[in-house]
Amino acid sequence: MTILTPDWPALPRQVRAISTTRVGGISLPPFDDGRSGGGFNLGLHVGDDPAAVRHHRERLRGMLPAEPAWLTQVHGNIVLDAAKVEGAPQADASITDQAGVVCAILTADCLPVLLCDVSGSVVGAAHAGWRGLAGGVLQNSVTAMRKKGAGEVLAWLGPAIGPQQFEVGCDVVDAFVESNPLAAAAFTARPQHKGKYLADLYQLARWVLAGQGVLQVAGGTHCTVTEHDKFYSFRRSGQTGRMASLIWLA
Repeated sequence: MTILTPDWPALPRQVRAISTTRVGGISLPPFDDGRSGGGFNLGLHVGDDPAAVRHHRERLRGMLPAEPAWLTQVHGNIVLDAAKVEGAPQADASITDQAGVVCAILTADCLPVLLCDVSGSVVGAAHAGWRGLAGGVLQNSVTAMRKKGAGEVLAWLGPAIGPQQFEVGCDVVDAFVESNPLAAAAFTARPQHKGKYLADLYQLARWVLAGQGVLQVAGGTHCTVTEHDKFYSFRRSGQTGRMASLIWLA
C-alpha cells in the first residue's frame, strides 16, 4: 500500500497521522488503482469483494496501535469518543485523549479533516463533505476536543475534490451564505451553466475552522478528481473505493 504522510509542520511529536491512497492493494475494477493494478479500497459498503477489503484493513491494522474506530458516516454532525466506539455506529467524527486509540474517516471526494491540539493531548478526525460542513461537524469536533481539555487546536485538510471540479447548485451556496455572507467568497458562478457554481471545499473548511479559533490549518493541496492515479473519486467514477485518513496519540 502507498501511504500519504500529511505535510503538517506543526504536528506535535507524539501525534501520528496518515492518509491512504488507492494504490497497492488487490481490489479489482472499478476499485483498482487506476494504473492497471490492484486497488487499496477500505470501504465495505461500496460493492467491493469483502475479502479484499478485510485484507486491506488487516494490512493497515499492522501499521496502527489498535483497530481504527470505524464509523458509518451519514453526512451529519455527530462526534463520538473513539475509545467508546463499538461496531460501526452512525457518526461523522470521533475524538480521543487516550494513547493508542485510532480515529478514522473514509472518503472519496468529501473532505477528511484531522485535528489535534498543540500539546498533543487530544486528537480527532472529521468527515466534512459540504453537508457536514454546513451542519456543524467541525464546530462539534472542536467543541468535543476542548471538553477533553484541548488547548489551541490545529487542523490538516486531507485529499478532497478540488475547487475547479466541485460543481454545486444554489442549494449548497445558500446553505453557507445564509448563515454568513462571507462564505460567498468560496463559490464561483458558472455563467455557461445557469444556477451552477464551483465550490472550494478547502476554503469553506478554513472559514468554518477560523470561526472556531482554529487558525493553523495545513493541507488542502490535493484534488481527488484529477489525481486519478492516487485517489478514489465518487464524482469522477460513480462506483469506486474509499481511502482512510487516520490520527492517533503514540
